[in-house]
Amino acid sequence: MDVEALVNGPQGETVRQPSGGGRGRFRRVLLKLSGEAFGNGELGVDPNVVSRLAGQIAEVVREGVQVGIVVGGGNFFRGAQLSQRGMDRARADYMGMLGTVMNCLALQDFLEQRGIDTRVQTAITMGQVAEPYVPRRAIRHLEKGRVVIFGAGLGAPYFSTDTTAAQRALEVHADVVLMSKNGVDGVYTSDPRTDPAARKLDEISYADALRQRLKVVDATSFSLCMDNRLPMIVFGMDAEENVARAVRGERIGTLVTAG
Repeated sequence: MDVEALVNGPQGETVRQPSGGGRGRFRRVLLKLSGEAFGNGELGVDPNVVSRLAGQIAEVVREGVQVGIVVGGGNFFRGAQLSQRGMDRARADYMGMLGTVMNCLALQDFLEQRGIDTRVQTAITMGQVAEPYVPRRAIRHLEKGRVVIFGAGLGAPYFSTDTTAAQRALEVHADVVLMSKNGVDGVYTSDPRTDPAARKLDEISYADALRQRLKVVDATSFSLCMDNRLPMIVFGMDAEENVARAVRGERIGTLVTAG
């Protein structure tokens, strides 16, 4: 089924543009990048991986797409996992937030090497390395063609970076959330890593995904997008150029809509 892309009309109002044979070209996107991918499965940052990601993002920014990015921190710390080993959950989550900022700075560096103006905004104040998160300032950066990378999650424990991506997308009025995943290329009927009969879905509603407890994306993120009718595309980062394809609105992964 063809999907319409959301774009801004001449007076700033939201209008719909027919997608033709694909999902359509987006004006402003919120891209969620998996922290695990930054480390290429290892602890820390793999510069080759981050460089390739920056190259794809730079391509679409030069084509006129406004790009905001939320980066996970799974290549450094996962608060939930640390808490299972006896650490206080809130403290562990704050450690995870700091890990996301390290990823943000790495991505900013590689983007700026490619001549792309970039700003890092963080939910936890750290003025020597990033701006504080201010929605209106973020929107202004995007309007000027700068990439804005959002770090430190929501600045509060117990919330995932998937939820942060939905929240930031709503606050900066993005047209879509592009949710990249490491090791899975969309939404499946069950976990494809444990169920050989799992079937990939081209499209699903948030209500159905929540009812079936499909956990590829945090349920709070799904709920936020459903309540505000914000579409999401869930796709895998493994294939070459997948990030650029998703940002361009090519048919990829699974489209999740409010129905």
